[in-house]
Amino acid sequence: MLSELIKTIKEDSDFKRNITHWETIQAREGQYTNFPEDIDPLIKKVYSDRGISRLYSHQRQCYDHVAEGKNTVVVTPTASGKTLCYNLPVLNDLLKTPEARALYLFPTKALSQDQQAELNEVIKPAGLPLKTVTYDGDTPASIRVAARDGGRIIITNPDMLHTGIMPNHPKWIKFLSNVKYIVIDEIHIYRGVFGSHVCNVIRRLKRICNFYGSNPQFICCSATIGNPKELAENILETSVELVDNNGAPSGEKHFVLYNPPLVDPVQGIRRGVVLESQKLALKFLKRGIKTIVFCRSRIRTELISSYINKRLSNIFTDNSRIRVEAYRGGYLPSERREIERGMRDGSIQGIVSTNALELGIDIGGLDASIMAGFPGSISSSWQQAGRAGRRSTSSLSVLIASAAPVDQYVIDNPDYFFGKNPESALIDPNNIYIMLDHLKCAVFELPFGIDEVFGRGSKELLVYLEEEGVLRLTGDKYYWSDRSYPAESISLRSATSENVVIIDETKGKNNVIGEMDRPSAKEMIFDHAVYIHRGEQYNVRKLDIDNKKCYVSQSNLNYYTDAVVKTDIKVLEEDRRMPLSGAELAEGDVLVRKQVAKFKKIKYMSHENVGFGEIFLPEEEMHTRSAVFIFADGTASAAAFNKIPDELKEHVIGRIGSLIKNVSPIFLLCDGHDLGVAERLRDPHFNQPCIYIYDNYPGGTGLSEGIAAKSDEILHAAYARICGCGCEYGCPSCIGPDEEAPVTHNKKQQIISFFNEWLNQ
Repeated sequence: MLSELIKTIKEDSDFKRNITHWETIQAREGQYTNFPEDIDPLIKKVYSDRGISRLYSHQRQCYDHVAEGKNTVVVTPTASGKTLCYNLPVLNDLLKTPEARALYLFPTKALSQDQQAELNEVIKPAGLPLKTVTYDGDTPASIRVAARDGGRIIITNPDMLHTGIMPNHPKWIKFLSNVKYIVIDEIHIYRGVFGSHVCNVIRRLKRICNFYGSNPQFICCSATIGNPKELAENILETSVELVDNNGAPSGEKHFVLYNPPLVDPVQGIRRGVVLESQKLALKFLKRGIKTIVFCRSRIRTELISSYINKRLSNIFTDNSRIRVEAYRGGYLPSERREIERGMRDGSIQGIVSTNALELGIDIGGLDASIMAGFPGSISSSWQQAGRAGRRSTSSLSVLIASAAPVDQYVIDNPDYFFGKNPESALIDPNNIYIMLDHLKCAVFELPFGIDEVFGRGSKELLVYLEEEGVLRLTGDKYYWSDRSYPAESISLRSATSENVVIIDETKGKNNVIGEMDRPSAKEMIFDHAVYIHRGEQYNVRKLDIDNKKCYVSQSNLNYYTDAVVKTDIKVLEEDRRMPLSGAELAEGDVLVRKQVAKFKKIKYMSHENVGFGEIFLPEEEMHTRSAVFIFADGTASAAAFNKIPDELKEHVIGRIGSLIKNVSPIFLLCDGHDLGVAERLRDPHFNQPCIYIYDNYPGGTGLSEGIAAKSDEILHAAYARICGCGCEYGCPSCIGPDEEAPVTHNKKQQIISFFNEWLNQ
């Protein structure tokens, strides 16, 4: 069916005129090998019954590395059988060694549940004596005791390991003293501040295991990234063997870059990605093509699925026997499991999702994927495209460009998209703020010897904590002396743990239908907002932020709502200011405020703005740290900036800020979203043009201090980045595309001249 669709759309003039590039990746044969001789016959039989009578070459290579006692990281594409890479050696060894245990770490609860189901399909048919338990926040208390005492394989996430397992390690003596394997899946997720936290969690885990006499071996899996071996070795702080020679077969893949048609050629306005995505998805679904649509926001996810279902609506044909569901954060766990089951058993033919399904949750065989807008990175694009054709069949992926400049650049420059290497993942486990938090947890868990090492600079931090009264030194060991429970106040993801519960009160009901984090709630379920949940429309009667509840009732309005959010930054305290790198650089505390002041009413289907409404909610505030580049009078940066034409200054300073923010993670060993940027043409505090680079986490994580320490390297890297980029007017690899070029001034050249004069004076 897919081959017929591909032939049809290639001949469809309406579709063809919007294609900017069609990339065909040829099918490849698999590279196979036999099961190892020492595999237990029961395991071999259960896999044979599932149609797996031999291994892919990378699965065998991973097994051999593990059998030799080596830590291993496997990096192969989506649907290449990475799960078997760790399940096979772990299950086989646990059968041979009755006292051995294994710990599986996944970044989300959904992945944990998926792995539990996968293991059950192997363990139960064969009657293997390997009790497997998922241990997370949803696990009932009665099961937790049995898991600790009898679980051979414990499946959890880093957050539960951090707050629930390690602080209570005496209850886990039997498990931790016998843990032989630790599996870390989706390791590419652990980057930036989150990855730095997780590395310190692993430090603590290894320390506790060592205390109980175990020395676990690590098996890691990752999606395609630029530096998988480096990332794994940084997180584990030990050497690992890299397995990246994919032996799995793959069907022919078609990747299409698609630019929606112009609806107003004079103003250059194109048809929106929401309408274009639902149009293409309908075309695919009606031809029997199982399809997934990826969206960049929750509202787009609900809109596209709603539009598709309305177009399919027909009581006489039961909607053409096509079922389409939305999938996003905020759904109840039971709803997500139901949708996942529906995709696997074939009762759901189409799904519209945020990047929540970008990870390796098993959702069955899909034929096509549609990306409603560029996902933001090359690696995410290939992850989303890889969700189609998971069973070695042919697949079709379509990237539909939005009107955003980055999308338009990607769509017009296929060599950039298909030729660029996936992004690298960076962490800094020795970040003083993060390490200090986990050092507290480590001492709480076990007394700390004065000669013990916990990352670079840990001895100085122990002395500091003793001076603060948190620790006491008795003999040659530090002991916890505070009443607090340190792990409880430390979030690995630095996100608020406060969720707003959404309650449906239609006709006297009192049903919880979803949940949402507090900052998002202010932007999406304010009073009089339209909330869409699995195709049903609700009107928000009252958002009670103080009590973390939102009351809604079903409605049938002809519009949806979108909040208008304003961001502001204010200096709270200036710690120091100094001449640095041809400018002045200030460090201090700042207050980043987001205010949801009003909302737009947008008509369904046409997306016309049909009115505004007021929102009366308190600001969402974040007290954090920032470094500020000030183009102060008398400095080289000010002299260079003054030569830029006045009409371009505001635009250019914004591009300079983005460029500095984009290169900084390389030197600060963090991820791009760990930093925020704000540019001011005339800042009210400094009374000069300036650029704020701030920690995008409450309280700060030390990144802004790193800006000051590495400012010269960062600025010269920014200069080298823009000078070395082969584009003419700007692109995502440097300052971002200049959507107005070549009609106006060449802003890229203006910025090059600015840096040249600033840094070379």
